[in-house]
Order: sequence, then structure tokens, then C-alpha cells
Amino acid sequence: MFSARKRLDNAYKTAKIIDFDDDSKFILFSDCHRGDNSFADDFSNNRNIYYHALKHYYDEGFQYCEIGDGDELWENLSFKSILDAHKNVYMLLKNFHKGNRLHMIWGNHDMVYRDPSYVKKHLSTYFDPKTGKDEELFTDIKYHEGIVLKHCSTSQEIFLTHGHQADWWNYLFWKWSRFMVRVLWKPLNVMGIADPTSPAKNYTELIKVERKTKNWITDNNNLVTVVGHTHRPRFPEPGDIAFFNDGSCVHPRSITGIEIEKGKISLIKWSIATKDDGTLQIIKDILEGPRDLIAYKTSV
Repeated sequence: MFSARKRLDNAYKTAKIIDFDDDSKFILFSDCHRGDNSFADDFSNNRNIYYHALKHYYDEGFQYCEIGDGDELWENLSFKSILDAHKNVYMLLKNFHKGNRLHMIWGNHDMVYRDPSYVKKHLSTYFDPKTGKDEELFTDIKYHEGIVLKHCSTSQEIFLTHGHQADWWNYLFWKWSRFMVRVLWKPLNVMGIADPTSPAKNYTELIKVERKTKNWITDNNNLVTVVGHTHRPRFPEPGDIAFFNDGSCVHPRSITGIEIEKGKISLIKWSIATKDDGTLQIIKDILEGPRDLIAYKTSV
């Protein structure tokens, strides 16, 4: 337990600070697991939903915080194959970045991004076959272990981190897990066999990770904390432990996330729905909230 607490402490103490107010708008997604569009690419099923949602948030002036495991770099050797598979998504993320509205956190599946030299080498530019040269992608982008949104008026903090700090195996032995996923579980995943080391697919591990994170939140004056990692959406009532989880973008036929807007927080879902005339549309549902953020500014 001490080691999980220490890792979460470190993520919080080294976090990037972003000031915000009641006019600020944020969308938080995590666990996109963008892959190479192969049979093992869980993101490909929801990529149209995700792109539509992200385009909505871009047009509406939201800032985008990706809370880890955005890119699936356990199953895939290179970012290039992922970029080629989901080019439209990355061009949209590029627009967020150019507008200083993109804030990235690394998780266990894209832990290579904690190395600034790796990020600079692989994400700064991409080769465009149309122009025949390297073009800008995420120039000077920085990945973080944690981000703290700090309210200008109330000084309330919202701590964002992936959440694998409370999962000792996937934090300390991520290289071994990556090897096992790449060599063993990726081919088995195609046949429908899940990776038992993943807390998203192992309920016992999921409960352990959530319990350790909640203990840390309680020890830190009920600091509002938003994580991903387990893929299980969580939205507490004011007065409870302020443990939020934005879910994932690889649910069957839907993606979930957390919106922060007008000083309020909501858990949302985007999915495909059928109109009466049989045509399909992508819709947003509010699953929980909106709740005033300030209502969580109490200790438990």
C-alpha cells in the first residue's frame, strides 16, 4: 500500500498545473487504446463515435485532457502504424495542440511517452506521402504523469492521472506486461481470450486498484481525483470519496468521458442510436451530473 501511495504522491507533486475558471471547458477521455486497425484493435469499433465526439468538443472550444493509454503501444511496435490507421483522429488532435488545448498524460500502455526524447523523435513530425516530406504533428508536446486543474477563484484542485500507480504490476513491470501482450495476448485477443493481468478484465484486480486509490484520496483531504485504467466509470455523490473514473473509449459500441463546464462535472456517454426512419446517428447522453465541483470541496 505504501508504494502505491508513494507513486500517487509523486504523480501529484510533479503534475502540470492548469488554471481554470467557470468559463473553462474540458473533456476528459482515457483508454482509447488506438491501434493499427487490425482485428486486435479495440479502438477501431468506436473510432467514428470518438471522432464525432472529439470534433464536437473542438468546435465548442473545449480543452482535451487524455488521461493515459491513448495509444496502444503494447500490442503495436510503432506509433507510425497507429497514425496511418487513424489519420483523421490525429489531424484533429493536431488542431487541439496548435490551439494549446491538448493536455496529455501517459498510462501503462503508452508509458514510453514518459521519455521526452522518445516523444520528440516519434510524435513531433510525420511523413506525408502527398507532399513527400515530414510535416508537423505534435511539435514540442509534453506528456505528464499527472495534471492538476486549479480553480482561479476557489483554489479547488482536480487531480488527473491514469491510475496505474495503484496497480503495482502494470506500473513496475510494464515492460514485461508489454512483452506478454505483444507476444501472447494479442494473438489470443483476436480469438476472444482476455488478458488476465489487465484490471479492466479482472474484477479482483480492479477492486484492489480502486481501493488503493480511494485510500490515497481520503489521505489527501478528499482531493477530487479523476483516473482511467480500469475502464469502469465512477461518479461519486458529494460527501462521498471524490473518486472519479472516466471509463474508456473501448466499451462495446460506446465511449465514456467526463466533462467539466461552468464549474460543474458530468459523466457522459457517446453512442450510435437508430432514428425512427432507420438511419443512424451519434448521440450524447449524460449518465451522471452535472454536479457543482465546489460541492466536493469537503473532507471525508
